[in-house]
Amino acid sequence: MLSLDDIVKNALEEDRAFNDVTTSFVVDPQKKGKAKALAKSEGVMAGGWVAEKVFFTIDPELVFEQLVGESGRFKKGDILFTVEGRISAILRAERVALNFLQRMCGIATTTSRFVEKVKGTGVKIMDTRKTTPLLRTLEKYAVRAGGGENHRFDLEEMVLIKENHIFAVGSLRETIRRAKKSEKFIEVEVKNIDELKIALEEGVSRVMLDNFSLEEIKKAVEIAKGKIEIEVSGGVRLENVRQIAETGVDMISVGYLTHSFTSSDISLILEA
Repeated sequence: MLSLDDIVKNALEEDRAFNDVTTSFVVDPQKKGKAKALAKSEGVMAGGWVAEKVFFTIDPELVFEQLVGESGRFKKGDILFTVEGRISAILRAERVALNFLQRMCGIATTTSRFVEKVKGTGVKIMDTRKTTPLLRTLEKYAVRAGGGENHRFDLEEMVLIKENHIFAVGSLRETIRRAKKSEKFIEVEVKNIDELKIALEEGVSRVMLDNFSLEEIKKAVEIAKGKIEIEVSGGVRLENVRQIAETGVDMISVGYLTHSFTSSDISLILEA
């Protein structure tokens, strides 16, 4: 797993931030100033510490002050952070810092909307592994900042039996029995009520109801509630997440949180 240092250094290298020809030729390297990150839309804060890391990697003498705390809500016109010091360093770090911040705030904001929709039901809103390659740590953090919870982080963490595993083995029951040898937490993605019953009989820890209709979810809850954890996945939107939550399931996983969110609109502005 890449460390934050590695992620930030690679991002700065990708942008050739240390070789910014525009800044090198037009900005006095010793001139100092102050910039502010201005929110141009409302949202939930996530990743200020990542932006800070970007600026400090360029110039450890910069002074960074975060004004909206992690998980804090901001509105259009709010100042999220300020950074002070050599203007040339601020400009070299600007785009990479904002790329991380806008993305993470966007994920946190989207997550918070789903969490708000299911408020009072006791249902957990969870993410998936549908994340940007190499940025999973940051994106899953942003989900938590928005009030959601993380599903498995990687393929090693737990057993999750899906359709292709079952196809490769030949039967759901045999797949589960083989998986039990791992002595890991076992979740099974089920396509219908018959598969749900097999999972119950085999004593797995959790079932994932994949693309079930609302009526099918209700029937599954009647059968399995209190016997096994019940997760719903597939086709979940803001418009229907409350209805799904009210069926009595335990958790809803939403790939949308990390693959279809809208980045927050944030600008970095030098002050006079």
